[in-house]
Amino acid sequence: MKQLIPIPTLHLFSVLDKLLIELLSSLSPEEWNKPTVARLWTVKDIAAHLLDGNVRGIAILNGHQLSPPDKPIESYQHLVAFLNELNNTWVTAMKRVSPQLLTRQLESTGKQYIEYLHTLKPFEQAMFPVAWAGENISLNWFHIAREYTEKWHHQQQIRDALGKPGLMARQLFYPCMDTFMQALPHTYHHVAAGINTIIKITISGREGGVWFLKKSVEKWQLQKQQPETAVSAEVILSPQTAWKLFTKAISAQNAIADSRIKGDALLADTVFKTIAVMA
Repeated sequence: MKQLIPIPTLHLFSVLDKLLIELLSSLSPEEWNKPTVARLWTVKDIAAHLLDGNVRGIAILNGHQLSPPDKPIESYQHLVAFLNELNNTWVTAMKRVSPQLLTRQLESTGKQYIEYLHTLKPFEQAMFPVAWAGENISLNWFHIAREYTEKWHHQQQIRDALGKPGLMARQLFYPCMDTFMQALPHTYHHVAAGINTIIKITISGREGGVWFLKKSVEKWQLQKQQPETAVSAEVILSPQTAWKLFTKAISAQNAIADSRIKGDALLADTVFKTIAVMA
């Protein structure tokens, strides 16, 4: 029997790419230079970063490996610093490229990048683990889902900066949030609680959903089924607050102010420390 992929996202990449190209093709020079929640990056900078992701995937498809870091990667923060340097080098160089050429390159490389993703067997070991979920080894389906969240949230940052309609249809939004939620067990790994303690996380609206974090003997586990045990704490997030919280676009304090907490507030607090990007 065919094994089901826990979070299917591969079929959505072409949808996101089409929406991105349509959006970028419509922008004025002023809009390309608008600031975003990605702090030092403009709309054009984020588009350049999305192109970088495509180019790296295509390079791997053609047997080209990334140059090794010039310093040993001995911690999560070392990895983040290395990736930040790679990202910033690319974005700085792409300032020389016109918006029109950048858009054409995104359109061309997007198709090739999706071809690369289709070569990956979902349940084989991924080349890169999903570090923000605390994994040292990940399967390709999770790697692909992580790449989907990158495509989704960076385009969402552009739309947010421009005041354009967001990628909030359930078809596109829910898989991103479902992937982000995989960071919760790792975020809670140091939180002490009794066995079978349950934390409920709700993203409101038709595009949202419900997840449960359950404490077992050895670790916290994420599930979607309503547990028999009573819920000790619940966090209710709006869709806008959720995507911005998990991508570090707003502070934990602002997210708390915009959310509802029921039950044990101390137990719920760690939800607001969850980051599902490399940061």
